[in-house]
Amino acid sequence: MSLFITCLLIASVRIVDVSLGTLRMVLTIRGKRGIGSLIGFVEVLVWFLIVRRALTAVEGGLFIAVSYAGGFAIGTYIGIWLEEKLAIGNVSIQVITKGKDYNLVKALRKEGYAVSTIITKGKDQENLLLLIEVSRRQIKKTISLINELAKDSFITVSETRHIIGGYFHPENRRRFL
Repeated sequence: MSLFITCLLIASVRIVDVSLGTLRMVLTIRGKRGIGSLIGFVEVLVWFLIVRRALTAVEGGLFIAVSYAGGFAIGTYIGIWLEEKLAIGNVSIQVITKGKDYNLVKALRKEGYAVSTIITKGKDQENLLLLIEVSRRQIKKTISLINELAKDSFITVSETRHIIGGYFHPENRRRFL
């Protein structure tokens, strides 16, 4: 029974440790150094304590190793899932419309989106390039609206690291700054 509890403890703590590591990495990449460093401290402390326990276990070497590796794998999965749910950060959505679709621009602005437009030359006609900055939480809603109003559009989404200046709908301002 003691081996089972030790394996369960090791796997559980590795899940927490690796999940924290995933969040730390994402936050650090997105410029959130302070919280990333704090999470890193907790992550390494937890890791150190569990590694010590795993390496000093007298019996069940294979079970300990499988528990350690299994906790790592599950922690990676959960860390990525948590990061997706937290949706920290912003994205830039670029839309190339089929033709000059100003109705899409008006509809997006009516919904509170800040939209910049550029006239572009496609193969056969002039189109609009729309530049829209949104929080990651708004990606699905924004793309759904674009597809509903202009399903022939070409859409790309890119991570945004910093935003300086610009207009944001009052409801969205807190999410960006």
